[in-house]
Amino acid sequence: MNLKKLRRMYREEGLQVRKRVGRKRALGTRRPIVLPSRTNKRWSLDFVSDAITDGGRFRVPALVDDYNRECLALVPDPLSPEHVLCARSMPLSQNGGYQRQ
Repeated sequence: MNLKKLRRMYREEGLQVRKRVGRKRALGTRRPIVLPSRTNKRWSLDFVSDAITDGGRFRVPALVDDYNRECLALVPDPLSPEHVLCARSMPLSQNGGYQRQ
């Protein structure tokens, strides 16, 4: 059925075709992301997840330095996300990896 026939049938039945609502646009301009100027200035924490053969899933916290994209910590743990930063800060501090201000 082509569009002309569909419109004619709607008109004969007294129906109205709903208008599509446009996508919301962002207002204003966005501020560009400021890149860090040296290593250990800003870190990002992300979680990598995967599934094993028996269907179980696991998540691995990944702590990444934003300046050089170096992975500082990637150790699978049964810890909940709230405890990840406390558990990871000790080995990093021994290697001189404290985050600079």
